[in-house]
Amino acid sequence: QVQLVESGGGLVQAGGSLRLSCEASGHTFSNYAMGWFRQAPGKEREFVAAISWSDSNIYNPDSVEGRFTISRDNAKNTVYLQMNSLKPEDTAVYYCNADIRYTRVVVGMSDYWGQGTQVTVSS
Repeated sequence: QVQLVESGGGLVQAGGSLRLSCEASGHTFSNYAMGWFRQAPGKEREFVAAISWSDSNIYNPDSVEGRFTISRDNAKNTVYLQMNSLKPEDTAVYYCNADIRYTRVVVGMSDYWGQGTQVTVSS
């Protein structure tokens, strides 16, 4: 049973930074692509970033590219999302996802999801 547990969310002022973590268990982490999505109140879930097993990564170019960085530590079974220059519109619940197939992670059709962590950015 694959389990994903996010942490690191919280309240931050605009312009600040946060680092989210997603710890995985129940599978061979290094074989899986990992990603982050977010969902703001009243909006659909939105792709944020993804990273393949070989460390190739991709970002949502319209909203986070240049400000957020995704990385992974296979020794710790953890994927991170470093978020800098945060804006009020980044306020959302952030979800970690995982799948053997990178494309499924990117399009949000992955088999495994975490429970989410709230990020609130005040203006």
